[in-house]
Amino acid sequence: MTILKGRLPALLIAAVFVSPFVLQATKANPVPQRSDDEFGPVVRAYLGYLRNEQEVVDDRVSRREVSPTYYRHNSNRIKALRQMAIRLARESNNDYLPELEAVSASELRLLFGSNAPSPAGLKTGEVVRNTFRFLGTVRSVEVFYVFARLDPYEQAESTEKALSSKTAPAKPEKDQPRP
Repeated sequence: MTILKGRLPALLIAAVFVSPFVLQATKANPVPQRSDDEFGPVVRAYLGYLRNEQEVVDDRVSRREVSPTYYRHNSNRIKALRQMAIRLARESNNDYLPELEAVSASELRLLFGSNAPSPAGLKTGEVVRNTFRFLGTVRSVEVFYVFARLDPYEQAESTEKALSSKTAPAKPEKDQPRP
């Protein structure tokens, strides 16, 4: 105890002199923070929505309302949606995101019913059932298939293209004059 009494003032003096240098070093090399400042208001709002969804899932698991398996699966889904949203925003350099859906292979039937497409047959950019465009897969511990819901105009255009490809264009008859 007497040894500690003699060293205590020396330790306090050393702490007073060292602390400004430690504080200065942490300011010079700050830990990089995840910031959404590089995106416009629409993308930032979507990323904020995903953060809120994660908070809801965290809260539900903390109150034991959901199983740990359900919690992990939905947390991974949220991470997959976030990765795809950031990728789309950076690639397009545009402040727009379509309505995104992320499902695991076993959940494809939730979007497409009992005749869901095979995950192996999906091609990036492909329109499925005139309602979703397949954007790609994201591995967030498990694999999620990410789709963009087509807006009504895109759906109508996709339906029109499908109908026109099924019917062969009629050839004009030779006897009729051209307008």
